[in-house]
Amino acid sequence: MPAEPVKFAYWVPNVSGGLVTSKIEQRTDWGYEYNRELAVLAENNGFEYALSQVRYMASYGAEFQHESTSFSLALLLATQRLKVIAAVHPGLWHPGVLAKLGATADHLSNGRFAVNVVSGWFKGEFTALGEPWLEHDERYRRSEEFIQALRQIWTEDHTELAGDFYRLRDFSLKPKPLNTPERPHPEIFQGGNSTAARAMAGRVSDWYFSNGKDFDGVTEQLADVRHSAAQVGRRAPKFGLNGFLIARDTEAEARDTLREIVAKADHEAVEGFGAAVKQAGQSSADGKGMWQDSTFEDLVQYNDGFRTGLIGTPEQIAERIVAYKKLGVDLLLLGFLHYHEEVEYFGKRVLPLVRELEAQLPDTEPESVSVHA
Repeated sequence: MPAEPVKFAYWVPNVSGGLVTSKIEQRTDWGYEYNRELAVLAENNGFEYALSQVRYMASYGAEFQHESTSFSLALLLATQRLKVIAAVHPGLWHPGVLAKLGATADHLSNGRFAVNVVSGWFKGEFTALGEPWLEHDERYRRSEEFIQALRQIWTEDHTELAGDFYRLRDFSLKPKPLNTPERPHPEIFQGGNSTAARAMAGRVSDWYFSNGKDFDGVTEQLADVRHSAAQVGRRAPKFGLNGFLIARDTEAEARDTLREIVAKADHEAVEGFGAAVKQAGQSSADGKGMWQDSTFEDLVQYNDGFRTGLIGTPEQIAERIVAYKKLGVDLLLLGFLHYHEEVEYFGKRVLPLVRELEAQLPDTEPESVSVHA
């Protein structure tokens, strides 16, 4: 049976400052009109998903931001095929309230709503809102319970849950989200690089999002997530990888763009962000959390997107994308410098090459990834 084509998502720039913390010119805007046009452009240039990011307060170069769930619904209503993933934080959302919003958004969009459960890296947002900031692994325990509650509410009547963080007593949601051949409920994505995040993804998530990684990093994470899923007898989640894409007619142009982005970095914002996120990553039990080994250059693209190496000519980028696919990457979550122009360039110049290379692959599963005993 032919393997599924690799899918593409883009980071919705609903937060000011673009996708790099740099003072380089960015012809990208956080407002709705720009994003509405971008969503239509993206679905017509090969993108199946868009991820609406979330910040709740001004910080680290992101002075202005639109809330993710409402913005996602607006983009869903402006498009016909695009699936929009809204980022949400357990601790700031109750799963029953989100389940209700999600069911409505799913009906209004004919089954195109999805959610990304973010366990949280920004302590200041929680404390500014008077909410407790849990220890690292406890945040993931809460997220796991949040996902369990969400899935149960979306698929069962009379939900009962006596958890450490959430308690549901004979709770029924009607209407439920759409149940389609593609998915029984809105897809549930989850991020995080730590051991706790990988284990949680294997147990409960539909999709696992990784920060930017090279081939070795992807191989390691895939092995851990698959091992976690096998331990509980479930199919491993699909794997999404973050990447910042710089496609130019020549490799020299692409490399020059990267150098300029880093050279013009907003040092104060990058260093403030780095201090906040490294605290979150290093607080994991084994120090394997997100950003814990990120360099200054990595943090200029705030999800380590340069590390994925999608920088060069269309041919070079297409080859690298298909190499990731062969390892087991199901989706690339992409950021760009100038969204409108570069999304269109991707659709015209890069995507056809990806599909050509995929057509040459044997009809087999992704390359085997060793699983820890």
